[in-house]
Amino acid sequence: MNKPLKRHESLKPLSRDHHHGLLLCWKIREDLKRNIPHERIKRYTDFFFTSQLRPHFKFEEEEIFPLLGEHHPMSVRAIKEHARLESLFKMEADAETFNSIEKELNRHIRFEERELFKELQETIPEEKLRNITNKEEEIITPDPDDWDDKFWQKK
Repeated sequence: MNKPLKRHESLKPLSRDHHHGLLLCWKIREDLKRNIPHERIKRYTDFFFTSQLRPHFKFEEEEIFPLLGEHHPMSVRAIKEHARLESLFKMEADAETFNSIEKELNRHIRFEERELFKELQETIPEEKLRNITNKEEEIITPDPDDWDDKFWQKK
């Protein structure tokens, strides 16, 4: 087994965002198992997409992927996955859609963390990686747990 790559300091905020995305995947799985009404899940996933994922995707597309180059296969793949995820979040609230969001978001985050970020750390000069930090800190998003209806918590 490969030793995990130590995450570059400038990519840690993006990894924290990814952690929140993986928690969303867990919430969706739990909610579907517990038969939470789809409307409640949809309200939260809409909030999460608008407040968390959309700004995250925009930042990656404008600041991260260009470091690799617009035609780099990993950049191309990530941008296509962002578009696919955005279309899923806009779909009707049903179990099939939520299952697709959960699976595709999970797979996408694992790809970025394990492959794309590794590629960045191995190929992009330190100076360019450090510049990411300053720009990422300019993005202010609400806490993804700042939601009144915490239906994923067992009562």
